[in-house]
Amino acid sequence: MPAAFVGDEAAEPVTKTPPSTRKRKLVDSITTSATSQPPATIELPKRKASKTTTASVHDANADAEQAALPATPQTLSSDKPMDSDDDLNSVASSGMLGEAMDDSSVDFDAADSDDDGLEDFQDDESAFESQPKDLRPAKKAFEVDFNVYSPGDIQHQQDRQVEEVATLLEQPAEQTAILLRFMSWNKERLIEQYMDNQEEVLDKAGLGANMSSNPPRLEAIDGFTCDICCEDEPGLQSFAMNCGHRFCVDCYRQYLGQKIREEGEAARIKCPGDGCNKVMDAKSLDLLVTSDLTDRYHELLMRTYVDDKENLKWCPAPNCVYAVECGVKRRDLTRTVPTVNCDCKHAFCFGCTLADHQPCPCALVRKWLKKCEDDSETANWISANTKECPKCGSTIEKNGGCNHMTCRKCRHEFCWMCMGLWSEHGTSWYNCNRFEEKSGTDARDAQASSRKSLERYLHYYNRYANHEQSAKLDKDIFHKTEKKMQLLQSSSGMSWIEVQFLEAASQALQQCRQTLKWTYAFAYYLARNNQTEIFEDNQKDLEMAVENLSEMFEKNTDQLAGLKVDMMDKTSYCMRRRVILLDDTAQRLKEEGWTFNVDLK
Repeated sequence: MPAAFVGDEAAEPVTKTPPSTRKRKLVDSITTSATSQPPATIELPKRKASKTTTASVHDANADAEQAALPATPQTLSSDKPMDSDDDLNSVASSGMLGEAMDDSSVDFDAADSDDDGLEDFQDDESAFESQPKDLRPAKKAFEVDFNVYSPGDIQHQQDRQVEEVATLLEQPAEQTAILLRFMSWNKERLIEQYMDNQEEVLDKAGLGANMSSNPPRLEAIDGFTCDICCEDEPGLQSFAMNCGHRFCVDCYRQYLGQKIREEGEAARIKCPGDGCNKVMDAKSLDLLVTSDLTDRYHELLMRTYVDDKENLKWCPAPNCVYAVECGVKRRDLTRTVPTVNCDCKHAFCFGCTLADHQPCPCALVRKWLKKCEDDSETANWISANTKECPKCGSTIEKNGGCNHMTCRKCRHEFCWMCMGLWSEHGTSWYNCNRFEEKSGTDARDAQASSRKSLERYLHYYNRYANHEQSAKLDKDIFHKTEKKMQLLQSSSGMSWIEVQFLEAASQALQQCRQTLKWTYAFAYYLARNNQTEIFEDNQKDLEMAVENLSEMFEKNTDQLAGLKVDMMDKTSYCMRRRVILLDDTAQRLKEEGWTFNVDLK
């Protein structure tokens, strides 16, 4: 008698193929149980369609061929079938599978010689299918997406866009390039306006709809006289664009050389004819100028392309030829600091192109740099350390201990402490006690406020300047790192790979000091609250870690070999503290959780 799973009606025998990765010994126990007693209803989790099990191998083949689909066991808890091993795991974890097995007559213990219990129903392939496809770590709050492009990549982008638009507009590639440059490489705007009014767009772009279709070329025309140099000798080579204005080749070359080499113009070089706005294309220019000027021309065109793109910027590092693409908009610069890293290893802010200034937003950076560079703090010092004559307003600095002041300009006598008339002080010549006078109180309050403001500024500026100076000193050490690594190799027998921890420590110091420097500018504009306390705690932890690593980095070469593990640990700790500080600050900045004492707009 074939074994069968019993459902609501008489169930048909089920034939299933064993998995290739498992060998099961379940048949004998099921067959024995089926012959010894009436079959019990055993509801096993449904397997995937491609992964089936064997209920009987003796008599079920004929019945299975007649069935349109094989009979499918149902779940224990509902009529809905389970479609994967994940459902099986869920049932197993709830304990329901064990209860069903206890009530059935099937002895699974006898079948589990290779694997234990539930593992027989799990497949190695299913485990791989359930794994997430993207195992990359989540992006931090202070990180932004960006791409770095070489000059060849940028040229390829231009050529691709020109080809796409030229096909749509049915224009030659050279004229299409001029149209795109006129529209600042905005394809959508160009196509829309071109379809609305073709003649107007062509005329404004410097092409014109009524120009000759003959390609420009150098010609020697009989009786030609150049309108610029008035030369008319026979056989004089001349050139004219499609607008028809013809000039001698020498005058054209001088004109183009001045435009390209001296004025840095390339995208909008117009015809030298009086009042003509027709723009010269690249093919026409190639006929007239030398190869070095042609290279400069195409370089300027490439720079114009990047400058016209809002999401593209040149790396500001000296002699760097790369451009960086980033999708951060200008309106988002108050809520994020888009730091990008060029392939030349230079890190800079995509918003303002200054060197990396995380966590400080661009608006605060501009205010801070202006405050440090102009004379505003000189005025604060004058306000805190000098007073104005109550009569003529001249600025006076106290140069002695006596409170009796006489203005050198107007000879007015007053008290330095209360700013009142000295004649009203009676016999209290050197010990003023008239602090209740309103005018004197106001003067002292103004002076105290200026002094407090100056002290607060100097607190943050001194620490900002200290880390800036320390970063320069650490950079000098970085330049000596290679020599120190060579000395360490020779003295300790380490390989070049084994001494790379010194370079890693030097780079960590550079990055962390750059971050610390701008945390003080950021803190200067923060309003005091609980979040400020958390920020300062993170700042303190990073600063302590940096100083410990910096002190260790300056050890003698013969001591560094024994400090390798400790230095690597401190380097890793510094970088972790930097990430924690930047991530927390950037997250609050995105959520607009910081309160500043200035307007960022």
